[in-house]
Formats: sequence, structure tokens, C-alpha cells
Amino acid sequence: MSPHLPFPAERIAVVSITRHGIALAGHVVAALPGARLFAPEKFATEAEAAAPGASTCYAGKTADQIPILFSNFDGIVAIVSLGAMVRLVAPHLGKKESDPGVVVIDEAGRFVIPMLSGHLGGANALAGTLAAALDATAVLTTASDARQTLAVDLLGRELGWAFEASHDEIVRASAAMVNDEPVAFVQEAGSPDWWRGHANGRSGPLPANLHPFSRLEDVDLARFGAVLWISHRPLPPELANRLAGKCVIYRPPVAA
Repeated sequence: MSPHLPFPAERIAVVSITRHGIALAGHVVAALPGARLFAPEKFATEAEAAAPGASTCYAGKTADQIPILFSNFDGIVAIVSLGAMVRLVAPHLGKKESDPGVVVIDEAGRFVIPMLSGHLGGANALAGTLAAALDATAVLTTASDARQTLAVDLLGRELGWAFEASHDEIVRASAAMVNDEPVAFVQEAGSPDWWRGHANGRSGPLPANLHPFSRLEDVDLARFGAVLWISHRPLPPELANRLAGKCVIYRPPVAA
């Protein structure tokens, strides 16, 4: 798997429904060895020429293919208008934790737009990879990616960290990060070199509103809108009430 892809290329479907779009789809498949092109059967010749041995052509409506693609792939790259793709996927949306990452590319190959499951579904990371390969612009609208700040729900994912938090705690901590509220970052375990590979990769400095600590007990909890705690320890009972609702706990793998 490419270090820039959130899932194997074999789990990516590329969909195009026009002759010119299929030509572009061939470049997308070439950039993602293992990905598969899906196109209407009337363009079977063009599809095979664009992606030799890696194309599947279907009869009937493209709309009928969407539930199949949702079930069988982790990522979908659509060379279809954004509005049309919204209408195609809308009846099949579930949860961001389970929906595939969907990326739309305009037929001219100028813009790569993550439209569904940007974070957890990997669409933002996939868009970044494709933008680099196609010399296009990735249009990222997720606040943490657009501003290159910390993504609470992705912290340490590429390192195998698991997080413990309710939906409301994730939302509160994420809002604190993107709204520049003070956030305590307490790292007691795990690799300290997590920033460069974070989310789609970060090259700038750590966010100014992120305040590092090496021990949870050293944090003045009243000063912070959220606490991100990376540790193998259980939560100290005496701090549980004060941290309720604003703490996200991350568990790095325990070294053998």
C-alpha cells in the first residue's frame, strides 16, 4: 500500500460515464495500480483501452451500481459532476464510520474534491494522492485539513493508536482544535514522531493552541477546552468527573 493511501488500491473503484472522462480515468488507474475502472458497456472499447485488464463494464443505470460499489470498495473515485454524484450516493448513505471515501474529479482533471467520508473514510488522503499524481488541486473543505491543524479523530491512526471517547467528546475536542481554544496534549506513551504522518501529512509546526504535557496530573484542567491523553494507564478515578465530556483517550499498541 502506498504510504499516502488509507487503504489498498485494490479497494478503490474508479467510475466514469463519458468518453472523455474514461480517458482521464485511465490516468487515475495508472496512478493507483490495482484500482478498477467501472464504465457503461457502450464505452467498453474505450474503457479497455484506458485501463487494460482493469476495467468492468455494466449494463443499465449507473445508479444501480452504487450500492454494489459501496459494499465492495473502500474508496470510490468518480469522474462525474459533484451534483450528480451527490444525487447518486444520497440514497445509500449510512455512517461516516462505515461509508466509503468518495472523491470527485472534474472531467478536465483540474480539481480533486473529497465529497464523502473525508476523514475516517480516507477521501481526503486519497484526494491528496490523486492531486499530486494528476498535477491537480485538492479541494479540502474539512476544517482541520484546510488549516493543517490536528484532526482529533485521526490522531495516531497510522501508528495503530485506538481512541476511547464518545461521539460528543470527539465533537467537543474537534471544535476546540479548529476554534483555537486551548487544548492539552498529554503524551505518556506511543511514538513522539506522530505529526509528520498525521492525517494527510503535516509539514508545518504544531498548532499554537496545542499545549504539550508529559503527565495527566500536571494539567490544570480548568484552563483547557479539551484534553487529548495518550497513555496505557487507566483513567485516574479522582480525575474522571473533571474530565467527563472533554477528554479523548488514545491507546498506542503495547510493545511486546
